[in-house]
Amino acid sequence: MDPQTVFVSYVFCLLAALSGVAIYYEFRRKRFEPTPSEDHIFRCGKCGFVYTDDPDVDRSRCPHCGILNEMIRF
Repeated sequence: MDPQTVFVSYVFCLLAALSGVAIYYEFRRKRFEPTPSEDHIFRCGKCGFVYTDDPDVDRSRCPHCGILNEMIRF
């Protein structure tokens, strides 16, 4: 084997190992992250309190002052 083939195969093996480690850690990170919530976000127009409620609710009462509020759209 000539030196160029040895060098190319060495670099290829190193890159393959680094890619494998990166993929492994990405799958591992996703498995332990909290799942995003489906709840809607509300902000009270009177007291400014920000809170969440169930995804099937379009209007919700503020837990602090009791005013009905519309959900925030991003």
